[in-house]
Amino acid sequence: MNILGIASRIKHPKFGLGVVTNVTATEYWVTFLENGLETIALNDDFEIIENCQDEVDTISLYEVERSLRSILKKWSDVSEIVPLGNKWKGGKIILNPKDTNLSSKEIPIDTFFHKIVMLRDRIRVMEQKINSNKNIADQDKVDLQQYITRMYGSLTTFNVLFKDTEQQFKGASSK
Repeated sequence: MNILGIASRIKHPKFGLGVVTNVTATEYWVTFLENGLETIALNDDFEIIENCQDEVDTISLYEVERSLRSILKKWSDVSEIVPLGNKWKGGKIILNPKDTNLSSKEIPIDTFFHKIVMLRDRIRVMEQKINSNKNIADQDKVDLQQYITRMYGSLTTFNVLFKDTEQQFKGASSK
């Protein structure tokens, strides 16, 4: 059986005209003009209008999106969506001053948590910029990295707020 490449054009008896956008071991992902994205078996009945087998690189749209997300996460100031632990949702932080003549301050935990995540993401961006900077000597990079590791360590207090442990702050290992 001859496998179609990405960007091949087909005519399917049920879905009409479409373009192959991904190929797996068992099926084609085809975007049809009138029916949108559908998956069809490799051996399904369809007419080949144009086979682009050797003309395109067979990287899938999913792989492109995953790579783009990784690049944006690594090099941009865009924050990923990090879930707050369920027990904290809707809660608030109350700051009471020692002086009882002063009023308390209430902060929604969701707002506070969002600011902590933004801080973490900005530290990560700073770390990447330091590590990729050609004008900073390697020893200076190591010194700056130690400060960044200490920053993460100082922020581990807030790990209790994270729903997923893999997204928590990690300081220097005790090992």
